[in-house]
Amino acid sequence: MPSRAFRLSVVVLAAGLTLAACGGSSSGGAGGGKGGLAGTTITLYNSQHEQTTSALIQAFTAKTGIKVRVKDGDEDALTAQIEEEGSHSPADVFYTENSNWLQQLDDRKLLAPVNASTLRDVPKPDSATNGDWVGVSARVSALVYNPSKVPASQLPTSIMQLADPQWKGKLGLAPAETDFWPVVSAIARAKGDAAALAWLRGIKANAGSDANVPDNETLTSDVDNGTTAIGLINHYYYYRLRAEAGASNFHAKLAYFAPRDPGYVEAISGAGILASTHHLAAAQAFLKFLTSNAGQRILATSDSFEYPIRPGVPASSELPPLKSLKPNDFTPAELGTGLDAKSLMQQVGLL
Repeated sequence: MPSRAFRLSVVVLAAGLTLAACGGSSSGGAGGGKGGLAGTTITLYNSQHEQTTSALIQAFTAKTGIKVRVKDGDEDALTAQIEEEGSHSPADVFYTENSNWLQQLDDRKLLAPVNASTLRDVPKPDSATNGDWVGVSARVSALVYNPSKVPASQLPTSIMQLADPQWKGKLGLAPAETDFWPVVSAIARAKGDAAALAWLRGIKANAGSDANVPDNETLTSDVDNGTTAIGLINHYYYYRLRAEAGASNFHAKLAYFAPRDPGYVEAISGAGILASTHHLAAAQAFLKFLTSNAGQRILATSDSFEYPIRPGVPASSELPPLKSLKPNDFTPAELGTGLDAKSLMQQVGLL
C-alpha cells in the first residue's frame, strides 16, 4: 500500500443506520444485537484499506454498539510501533494486509489467543497455528501486463522466468510494498536462499530504473499507460484501478502463473488482539465480526476486491473463483514472519 499519513479518528455510526445494514440477526451477543459491551470503545491499528475497514466498523458498531477508534498506517510501521509500545500499547486490535506482521508480534508474545468460535469461521490453515491471530481475507500474486507491449502468448508462466534477460527493460517492481515479501519468502522456501538471491538480482537488473517503484498502484498505472510492460502485483490492485478508471478506459490485463508455481502465492490478511488490551471481550467481538457472514459479505462487496475466506461467502463476481486458481500450497505459518524476505532483499539492495 502507498504510505499513509497517520491519523487518529473515532468512527461512530450515524443514528440512521439500522441493524439490517450488516445483514445479520438482531439477537444475541457480538454476532447479534447490542449487548453489555455497547458503549465500549476499542482502538484499532489498521493497515488494511481504509474505506473497507470503515465499512466494516460501521456495520460492527451498528450491530454491537461498540465504537472503534482507528489509527491507520503501513503495517511495517505499525508493527514496529506495537513492538516499541509493548505492554503499554493503546491498541486493542491490529488488522493487517499480510499475515507475516502478525506472526512477528506473536513470536514476541504480544498477541492474545483468539476465541475458538472465531477461528472456526475460516479455514484452519489461514490462521495462526497456535490460534493467536485469525485470517480474514485472501489475495493472490499475479502479473499485470500491457498487451500492446507483451502479447499474452509470450508471458512467463513461472515467476522465476522474470529473472531471464529477455525481460530487461520491461519489468517494474515495488519491493518496498509489503505484499512483495510473502512472494520472496515462498521462493526461498521452495528453491532455497541462494536461488532466491539469484532471482532477486536478476529481476533487479531487468527492472533497472523501475526496480523501486513506490507502490503497486503506481506500478499498475505504469503498466496501464505503457510506461512499463509487466509488473508483479497482488490481483486486487488491478481490479481496484480498473474499477476507478472504467473497464473501457483500462488497457492493462492480468495473468496468473502456472499452478503451484513458487511465486504464485495466496497471501492472507488477518487480525490479532494485543495481549495488553484492556477491552478483551470487545476486541474478541470485533474479530468475530470480521469472520462472520455479515463481515465477510462486506469484504466481498467492497472496493478492495479481496477474497473472503469464510466458506459459503462468494467473492465479487468480477473475480475468478478462488478455487479456480491454483497458487502454491504454502500456508501463512510456512511463510513465517517475512524477516527472511527482508534480509534477502537487503542483501541485493532492493530495500
